[in-house]
Amino acid sequence: MGKNIHVTHRKSGDWAVIGEGDQRASSLSNTQKEAIELARQLAINNKSELVIHRVDNKIRDKDSFGNDSFPPKG
Repeated sequence: MGKNIHVTHRKSGDWAVIGEGDQRASSLSNTQKEAIELARQLAINNKSELVIHRVDNKIRDKDSFGNDSFPPKG
């Protein structure tokens, strides 16, 4: 499973797609929707988790595209 991919808001007003632990963003977008679409594809390709943050950078949502160690039951 690859490293988590985060969508975060920047002070400049842009939305960044950044891999966990990376110093630089993979991409910048004008809208959160566009950033989520880009990040989702990265997470799918890397079999990792997508972590979407709000404007205040608190976590809004998560989606796993890898092997889930806690899959849903039944």
